[in-house]
Amino acid sequence: MGEDKISVREFEPERDAAAVEEMEKQCDVSPAGSCGEDDDSEKMQTRKKKKKKKKKKIKAPTTLFVDLLGDPLCRVRYFSNRVMLIAEYGEQKQIVGVVRASIKTVTRGSKGPDGSPAYARVAYILGLRVSPHHRRMGVATRLVEAAEEWCRKEGGAEYAYMATERSNAASLNLFTVKFSYTPFRFPSVLVQPVHAHPLKLSKGAAVLPLPPAVAEPLYRRLFAASSEFFPKDISAVLANPLTLGTFMAIPSWEAAPPPWDPWRTDDAGGLPPSFAVMSLWNSKEMFRMQVKGGSAAARLVLRWWRAADERLPWAGIPSLPDLFRPFGVYFMYGLHAEGKGGGGLMRTLCRLAHNLAREDRGCAAVVAELGRDDPVREGVPHWRSLSWDEDVWCMKKLVAASPSSAEEEEEDYDNWVSSKPSTDVVFVDPRDF
Repeated sequence: MGEDKISVREFEPERDAAAVEEMEKQCDVSPAGSCGEDDDSEKMQTRKKKKKKKKKKIKAPTTLFVDLLGDPLCRVRYFSNRVMLIAEYGEQKQIVGVVRASIKTVTRGSKGPDGSPAYARVAYILGLRVSPHHRRMGVATRLVEAAEEWCRKEGGAEYAYMATERSNAASLNLFTVKFSYTPFRFPSVLVQPVHAHPLKLSKGAAVLPLPPAVAEPLYRRLFAASSEFFPKDISAVLANPLTLGTFMAIPSWEAAPPPWDPWRTDDAGGLPPSFAVMSLWNSKEMFRMQVKGGSAAARLVLRWWRAADERLPWAGIPSLPDLFRPFGVYFMYGLHAEGKGGGGLMRTLCRLAHNLAREDRGCAAVVAELGRDDPVREGVPHWRSLSWDEDVWCMKKLVAASPSSAEEEEEDYDNWVSSKPSTDVVFVDPRDF
């Protein structure tokens, strides 16, 4: 219904920014909802209940709003190959929906026929939003179709994938049922709130900052052949101003004088027997979030809790920041630990990230996204109540398979979607978060 009135074109910043921002403000973003075209049934039921029970006061739901800080392109801005599409409706050309997509080359977590790391060119489709007044009219369908077409023809993507929460039935149905995406990987999102008091770093660990020129070959050595989705352009990620630094933690007794050279990253060695490494990305400069709704009692308890933490920092009260005001997060990526005590060294780096976030006014949490069975997650502190175990990544092959031999066809090497995972490690690009 109304699909013939829908047209899709590329976003033009000067012409469309204000209208897109206004449209997206109407879209509530929360772990249990989406702005796709099939998610308004619950709201319709709520309206019916209101009509039947006018006298009964309905509790306002708690909703998470996202502010893109006036930059609709912020989620894809740091990719050289990207697009943002908008859907217009009717003769007035009213903007009723948007979608973004970025293209990059990433590892598949395995080796190719020649023994080198296997890479694939993938498109990440994200930021799908449809005006609440124009859902169930085919807007989301038209946007995803256009995004896939652009990614295939203009971006040269072999695969396309999207990510959402398991509870987001509308988005999952749209992509898996209508567009034949396959649930592919299920990483966990781990969230650690920023307390008012600093966290103590282990005296048994020494932290070394690594410049991008050192971090890049180190990351290629650690992740290129043993993780999925490791970006081939990792140098651009590490050199981005939003990367606050890369840090290595080692046992303090190995720090001075060092019996090894941390700058040596060739296959012959050079790494300490026990270490952890992590990079930190400032998502706060890309977007802010804000919780709206919730009871007055809950707000009061959180304020009291926070005030006690601020006045008694020595007590180590694990308080929550004020999430009812706009806040940002720091994102940890490239997490890896090895050797005896590697988990403890990773906890030291996570505490360092917390303390850096604490010094940045308005930063409320430190977040990491890791493979569900990635061994490093044991060393990442987080609150279960704020985290979620399964972020669902769904993938689709955009181009037809063209195996070079019958043997490759038998092993289905050319289809990453149907192949079994060869690793538990998923490298989450901070530009995608």
